[in-house]
Amino acid sequence: MPIKFPFSKNKKQTINRTLGLDYDHIPKHVAIIMDGNGRWAKNRGMPRIAGHKEGMSVVKKIVRHASDLGVEILTLYAFSTENWKRPKNEVDFLMKLPVDFLGTYLPELIERNVQVQTIGDVTLLPAHTQKAIKDAVEKTSTNDGLILNFALNYGSRYEMVHAVKEIAENVEKGTISAEDVTEEMFTSHLYTSKLLEPDLLIRTSGEQRLSNFLLWQLAYSEFWFTEVFWPDFDESHFEKALYDYQNRKRRYGGI
Repeated sequence: MPIKFPFSKNKKQTINRTLGLDYDHIPKHVAIIMDGNGRWAKNRGMPRIAGHKEGMSVVKKIVRHASDLGVEILTLYAFSTENWKRPKNEVDFLMKLPVDFLGTYLPELIERNVQVQTIGDVTLLPAHTQKAIKDAVEKTSTNDGLILNFALNYGSRYEMVHAVKEIAENVEKGTISAEDVTEEMFTSHLYTSKLLEPDLLIRTSGEQRLSNFLLWQLAYSEFWFTEVFWPDFDESHFEKALYDYQNRKRRYGGI
């Protein structure tokens, strides 16, 4: 079953209070599809990797702000199983970003009581990327503030097929029967088994699709789309997403 994690309520004076956010009802889990880095760079006559580099700076700002606002879990779609199809030089650059990000930002994450986690098959990532991730996970494992959850080499269909295979193997072994399979059991075999399901999904750049991201977990999440490219996304956009979320009614199929 999902676990509720404690978090820090350290709210800084930089928070924009003009929107009327209810700080006692901040979404616990926010997931973000950080889209538009390449198009942002192309519009400026720059290589696509320049957009990814700028996007990394935005990650720092949003992580800080999410932590200050009291978000418990922030899941960022950093690299999908489909992203391997991109040009090699772009993939190589993307594989260096976790190294650069965690190499420079880890001390602040530790100071802010942030816990780094990942979902996806990180064993297929380059050795230097795996090492940076492993170090960050280990050094922040005892932190109990914001969970910064990176989706790396993540694909939701792969995740669900993997879960089905594990359950099927248990049925074959006789440890469970087909009648024992429930939504709760299926959820327990997903990468996110120990996390609350997202309350809010944000996607930047104007695209309005899930792109194989958390297909099971987003069943009852609120979606918020913006035309803004990720490198231009800032704290005010993040707060607007949270404000709009707070002004929706979540009925979960009821009345």
